[in-house]
Amino acid sequence: MATIAPRPAPALRVREAARAWLPVPLGLGALVLLALVLRTRELGVGFWIDEGLSVGIADRPFGDIPGALKLDGSPPLYYLLLHVWMQFAGSSEEAVRWLSVSFALLSVPVAWWAARGLFGTRAGWFAAVLAATNPFLTQYAQEGRMYALVAFLALVASAAFGRAFARERRGWAVAYAVVLAAMLYTHNWALFFGAACGLVWLYLLWRSRDRETLIIGAIAFGGALLLYLPWIPTTLYQAAHTGAPWSESPTLLALLSTPGTMLGQFAQVALILVAGAGLAGMFKHARTSPAVWFLAIALLTVALAWISSQVSPAWANRYLAVAVAPLLLAMTAGLANAGRLGIAGLIVAAALGAGDTAPDDKSNVRDVARTIGPSLTAGDLVISTQPEQISVLEYYLPDGLRYATLTGAVTDTGVTDWRDGTERLGATTAEEDLDPLLDELEVGQRVALVTPIFFDVRRWQAPWTELVRLRSWEWRQHLSNDRRFSVSATEPILPMERRPNALQATIFVKTSE
Repeated sequence: MATIAPRPAPALRVREAARAWLPVPLGLGALVLLALVLRTRELGVGFWIDEGLSVGIADRPFGDIPGALKLDGSPPLYYLLLHVWMQFAGSSEEAVRWLSVSFALLSVPVAWWAARGLFGTRAGWFAAVLAATNPFLTQYAQEGRMYALVAFLALVASAAFGRAFARERRGWAVAYAVVLAAMLYTHNWALFFGAACGLVWLYLLWRSRDRETLIIGAIAFGGALLLYLPWIPTTLYQAAHTGAPWSESPTLLALLSTPGTMLGQFAQVALILVAGAGLAGMFKHARTSPAVWFLAIALLTVALAWISSQVSPAWANRYLAVAVAPLLLAMTAGLANAGRLGIAGLIVAAALGAGDTAPDDKSNVRDVARTIGPSLTAGDLVISTQPEQISVLEYYLPDGLRYATLTGAVTDTGVTDWRDGTERLGATTAEEDLDPLLDELEVGQRVALVTPIFFDVRRWQAPWTELVRLRSWEWRQHLSNDRRFSVSATEPILPMERRPNALQATIFVKTSE
């Protein structure tokens, strides 16, 4: 007669479960701690243009933020979150960036969860390591902008997409719809991510001819569209009137360099070679392999953005945040499928990625403001010939100053009015737009003329930037020739050191009427 082994006592079962699961929180905690170390080294560097705009837009009544963004061209979710965040954390450089740090840290356990559920335990840990050391996330964790949030949401959306179609679960389709809508409310390039996912869905539908695939796709994309519907009129208005006149059409080299931007300039070699070998075998099962779907989504997202920017330029490497997550998950699956070679590739990629740190200098605007600020008093005028610098200048300069750009006085310093910007900028002249500002000043008052430093004129060839360059020279010359004003200070005096987004401020004093 067979004997029945006694069942473990409840206390023993608890201990066994603890031993089985204890390594998970410990391992993830260690990786989050590593990411924390990597992603908090440069939190205190001075703001640059876009970060000044983040604070300027978020630092207004909550309900006014969507309306202000009709001038800016961005969706509202990040700014709404930042508004709430700043109510508790403050608006210092470190406080503002900690919101991005939080999303970059959350990406580590979410990457583990996303990959583990689709590709297994080994892949889950591989994904967590890559997420903890990914240099793109490291850089934009320390940026007071929406890119860490976009990458985090794309990670959740990719996981939901994979689960919805691999397992044919309608609940995950609903989750995907909600998260994709959140992405669309965070950054406009989420449109390319959604379109890429849609193309993969259509491919799956074509291959399977399955009714359930059709229903799941209808829920996923129809739900996202329904949630995004209230913002579509604003998006269409922004597309018609704001755009990105500061951008040029990206070259083929810009397209080919995107893997290095998303994975790290050095880590990409190990990831593409080793993970590519692991992915090769999965292409035989492209219809059922989420790894192949993710690779297709990442490549299609970038390709669609590049093609769109040939027609209407709006290209910036930071916008690639929408494609980092599916590419990371595809690389994870490839590494996990490459055996011992995958482990070696992971170690090399993680080591190289961890060494690729965030910039320690984004602009000299804080240094310039600290130098000229004590010489300015309430009522003095600050003129920026690069209009988008106003927000960050106002952040660092003393209270009570007046501000103006090439198009006239600025009443709302927290946002840049990009509406038909190139046309309005092209119509400005020093006689019609600068002289009235100078005439309003009283004897003894000061005007700070703030202009970009043009280290490389070739970088100032887009429609907007070229006009900024030309008008900066014209306005500086016009003000220098005005006998009513004399120069009292210049900072920096001789700008020999190349710095990103660098400015020069010249202080003029009105000596006569």
